Amino acid sequence: MTRAKFRCVSVESFSTAPDGQRNYRFTAVADDSVPENQRYAKYTPVGNLTITVTNPDVEFSPGASYYLDFTPAE
Repeated sequence: MTRAKFRCVSVESFSTAPDGQRNYRFTAVADDSVPENQRYAKYTPVGNLTITVTNPDVEFSPGASYYLDFTPAE
């Protein structure tokens, strides 16, 4: 498994989408004022992720950081 740390930078909601579709945009953490972030920024200094979500139970907050775990799918 590989772990990265990403910060949610924006959410875009679509009022015309009947299923509550939202696009979330994330960037890799690069704020080295936080000791833990120094480690992540060293190994994943640049990264972007955009996901589209329709599940009403899944919400991400702009400005908040999240761990992103990569585990091989078999």
